[in-house]
Amino acid sequence: MEMTGHPGNTLRELTELKKTWRQQDFTFTAAQQERYELLLQMRRSHVNYWRENGMMWVGPSNAGKTLEEVSN
Repeated sequence: MEMTGHPGNTLRELTELKKTWRQQDFTFTAAQQERYELLLQMRRSHVNYWRENGMMWVGPSNAGKTLEEVSN
């Protein structure tokens, strides 16, 4: 899939659709469902691109550790 749009905008729109979904008693209209599936596919495409090009951290979290602990 071609990477179109900004990843941040995709994520924001997905979040808005999820809020709408909750407000509509956990149902989407046909148009909303189609848009959600497209955005989800775009999001997955962005993440796969980042993973393939080494742009994602893959490993244990270093949050809360000092530099000495990380280098060991």
